[in-house]
Amino acid sequence: MALYRLFSSVNKTIASLMVALVLVSAAVGFVNVLNYIAALTLFRGADFLAVLEKPQRDALAMLFLRLDGQGNVINEIFWGLWLLPFGLLVMRSRFLPRILGVWLIINGFAYVVLSFTGLVSPQHNEVAFRSAFPALLGEVAIMLWLVIRGAKVQPLPADAS
Repeated sequence: MALYRLFSSVNKTIASLMVALVLVSAAVGFVNVLNYIAALTLFRGADFLAVLEKPQRDALAMLFLRLDGQGNVINEIFWGLWLLPFGLLVMRSRFLPRILGVWLIINGFAYVVLSFTGLVSPQHNEVAFRSAFPALLGEVAIMLWLVIRGAKVQPLPADAS
């Protein structure tokens, strides 16, 4: 919401899209946690699981842990998609360096490419991640900029308002 408040003066529609994509990502992440809960339940062996043998419970638990990994791959799409409007807002704003906006857009595309690589060709995911790693530092750069330098929002001239 702080980012929305910061960038709503730049473009309310794009700022709203950014927040909507973050909310979808958060929802996917929360639902994905259910896979961990299911795995933990299976590993602990609750009473109602007595009908399953220990190796069966362990196999099911590993399935849920792997599903969690796939859930993260799907969530990477939204991690990337929300960075696209964020980067566009940074580029359009006059209070943050445009290069950070470009970097965020590249970062967003890198997440989307990594996600599709993880879904379509998981054996190449590690190579893709190593190649995309510099692009993924865009988020770190904007966080450091905002923490250290901050956003110096300039008031609009009386004519523009």
